[in-house]
Amino acid sequence: MTALRKPQVALISKAAPFAIRAERAADVAMREALLDACFGENRHGRTCQRLRDGRAPAAGLALSAMREGKLVGTVRLWHVSAGGRPALVLGPLAVDPACRELGIGAALMHQALAAARARGHAAVILLGDAPYYARFGFSAEKTGALSLPGPFERERLLGLEFQAGALDDAAGMIVPTGATLPKRRAARLHAHAA
Repeated sequence: MTALRKPQVALISKAAPFAIRAERAADVAMREALLDACFGENRHGRTCQRLRDGRAPAAGLALSAMREGKLVGTVRLWHVSAGGRPALVLGPLAVDPACRELGIGAALMHQALAAARARGHAAVILLGDAPYYARFGFSAEKTGALSLPGPFERERLLGLEFQAGALDDAAGMIVPTGATLPKRRAARLHAHAA
């Protein structure tokens, strides 16, 4: 006689569904609150923020993770020149602390990178924890001669090539190249962030 298996309802209910979709204008207030909760209100002074200030994220590369009607994760990618080579910079990636065990961060990363690759981008750079981002293919192998417009820890500057050689010999300052936001919108976003 075989024993009947109990359905694993606890596992299913713990893994409440979340959906990843394109960021919407209605997400802004929730995204800003989530970023403040994850990184603190001083996040606007961080080095990578200088690559985002006054700029729009790359088209189609601003994603929101929603769970039960609430924004629980966000990731955005931005156009930059990495020592003269076109690339994207990823960040910030944030997940609501109450949802960190659901795989939302990894799902956001996979979807953002797949979308960037599908749109023909050659490389992505980020400033982050090497052991975490290594699983997505990031390394410091080709970022050693690149700099950011402010203080940063060299071992945290990581890159990922979608096209072989996209970051070969990349050297110099990483600077923003994305579309600038209209002055009124940029001022409103900056005032909201302050």
